[in-house]
Amino acid sequence: MDFAHFFDYLVLARGKLITWLRAEPPAVYTRPFPIGLGSIRATLLHVAAAEWGYVQRLTGKDYGPADVPFTLERYPELEPFVAAWDQQRPLTRAALASLGDPARPLEYVSRTSVPPVRIRVTAGGLAGQLLFHEVHHRSQVMSMLRQAGVPAENLDYSILVAERTPL
Repeated sequence: MDFAHFFDYLVLARGKLITWLRAEPPAVYTRPFPIGLGSIRATLLHVAAAEWGYVQRLTGKDYGPADVPFTLERYPELEPFVAAWDQQRPLTRAALASLGDPARPLEYVSRTSVPPVRIRVTAGGLAGQLLFHEVHHRSQVMSMLRQAGVPAENLDYSILVAERTPL
């Protein structure tokens, strides 16, 4: 499976989502919603933090809660956050492109969980989680945007990537 290809699709969809968000007043980014992690900002920061963490695990690096770069304290505003997430993109793509054997076992202790837990997974399973996790939370952000009056739709792979030819 070409995990990097599917990550490229996520980045394309992410870009459209950010474009919609940039067109809104800043208050939409921080507005409380009863879904996701409570706001678009909190949800996107969580997605970026998880992506960073999955890349650390895929590349054999250990980390703790204080190491996570995507936090509200560091990125309270949209544009600096988007710039930082853009800097993460080539690292994520490289980790997915050089994944190696997707059946390769990975084991680590998640110290960001309370209490800490031991996790056993395959490299392909963790790569899949990285991809699916963003899709899950992107749906929540799209729902928040719709509640704010933004017609956020059509970010499916089949719409953004698949070749379509009229009959």
